[in-house]
Parts: sequence; structure tokens; C-alpha cells
Amino acid sequence: MINEDLHKRFNDAVNFVNDYTDPLPADLLLKLYAYFKIANKNFDNPGSRTPLINAFKANALFQAKRISIEEAMEKYVELVEKELKTL
Repeated sequence: MINEDLHKRFNDAVNFVNDYTDPLPADLLLKLYAYFKIANKNFDNPGSRTPLINAFKANALFQAKRISIEEAMEKYVELVEKELKTL
């Protein structure tokens, strides 16, 4: 079971990203995408209308596929704190 502190930190990080208005690098967005999908147990295929974007998203998920839900949440939070909150 996911501890409450991690769940809160993850939700706070997701809200921070959702409210973030500056452009973000594509590689950062793909990592966040993969960690978010794994953390939420959402393994549906990417739904972009652009095949190239779907390929990048599928690749990001493939690269992160061996991590647990908790680890995905932790990595998402760490990435937000390291890359976005320090700007």
C-alpha cells in the first residue's frame, strides 16, 4: 500500500505541473508522462493523433516499464523538484 505522504507529495507535484505555464523540454515531458501513467496504473496506448508522438510516448513507457507504482510516484516527485521547482 502506498503511504499517505508519498501519495500527497505525488498529487502536489502533479498539480504543480498542471499549473505550470512555461514551455517544458520534450524529454522532461516524456519522463513525467511515463511516471504518471505507471503511478496511475494506466497502461492504455497513447492517444495522440500524431503517430510520431505516440511512438515517443510508447518508448518512454517502455523504458520505465520495470518500475513499481511507488517508484514511479517517487521519480515523478523528484523530477518535478529537481527540474521545475529550482527554476
